[in-house]
Amino acid sequence: MPNPIPNSPTLLSDSPPPLKSSNLSFPISSRSRASSSASQLAAGWREIQGLNNWENLVEPLHPLLRDEIVRYGEFVAACYEAFDLDPGSRRYLNCKYGKSSMLESVGLAESGYEVTKYIYATAPDISLPTIQASPCSSAAEARWIGYVATSSDTEVATLGRRDIVITFRGTVTNPEWMANLMSSLTPARLDPHDPRPEVKVEEGFLSLYTSDERSDKFGLGSCRCQLLSEISRLINKHRDEEVSITIAGHSMGSSLGLLLAYDIAELGFNAPGKIPVTVFSFGGPRVGNTGFKERCEELGVRVLRVVNVNDPITKMPGVVFNENFKRFRGGFEFPWSCSCYAHVGVELLVDFFKMHNPSCVHDLGSYIGLLRGQMKNPESPNLVDRAKGFFDGGGEWREAAVNMFNLVRSQWT
Repeated sequence: MPNPIPNSPTLLSDSPPPLKSSNLSFPISSRSRASSSASQLAAGWREIQGLNNWENLVEPLHPLLRDEIVRYGEFVAACYEAFDLDPGSRRYLNCKYGKSSMLESVGLAESGYEVTKYIYATAPDISLPTIQASPCSSAAEARWIGYVATSSDTEVATLGRRDIVITFRGTVTNPEWMANLMSSLTPARLDPHDPRPEVKVEEGFLSLYTSDERSDKFGLGSCRCQLLSEISRLINKHRDEEVSITIAGHSMGSSLGLLLAYDIAELGFNAPGKIPVTVFSFGGPRVGNTGFKERCEELGVRVLRVVNVNDPITKMPGVVFNENFKRFRGGFEFPWSCSCYAHVGVELLVDFFKMHNPSCVHDLGSYIGLLRGQMKNPESPNLVDRAKGFFDGGGEWREAAVNMFNLVRSQWT
């Protein structure tokens, strides 16, 4: 199929940077679009949102799609920037800023979006003796997990539609890490009229999404109830406009985002086929089984997964029993293949690695910095050279191996 987005010579001359390098951080900053890019986005936004599963836009990566991925990534980065982890602060485990000033406070004053609601999630009450207690280890208490925002009237002209964006940060507190450890599949059962027992998702992520701790200081109910209520309100408010629902998240946040996208589509909130639901996932793990993947595809949920080939979190859970398992032994499908984890959506592969700090392979700043073309201190991706360094580097590589092991263990053991 030909590329449905008109190609401007000016835009295409800004070719995407090579997707191989390394970076540890990036500044959150306001971004203004060139007029040519803005006009193309307004005309081709449905393709950018995945109408045709990003056909001919990922390989090679179209500059307009790249810019949109970065833009939504910056909204996710704002969650980390605004999250208060100071135990002495009155906003501890909450957002540091009020809704009206949050985007401005993190450098996104000119984003063209307005925050409409903060979202809180309750981690399951799990006690694991191997995890040391900390000020962040209190379970069964709501924590700020992300926010909902809508494009302003002015931004609508640039985007070509009213965009409802929901963003989620990744794992930060100990109870959230505990939830990630619950690596077992359980039926989602989000539609009370059709529970679909064959659609299964990871238990810990589902618990974060649906847990309802009424005794917490916010008293807002589950993350799910907060989100569905606000999305329903915004869809009704803008019912006479073209609307898109864009969900973006990093790591655990991308898992919550995919659950939300599935939920919206399963319940018909998106006025089937009329309101596109798109997920931009950064370093996301698998969320559900093959039944979940197939149902998401059937419902038209579009997912673009930005994946570092060196990021171990993107290969979990289901390191062995995953979407590739049925290919074993000549493609024979085992009876228990329905219990295998499976990724959903289109994969955009990038490649970055830093020997002295291997945990950067999962860092959101590294992901977005690479796409923005602002990578520093590139290191050779040659595997032979890396292997040689492993044997010759001594202590440096031993330290790197320990750091990588700790990263994986903290997510799933």
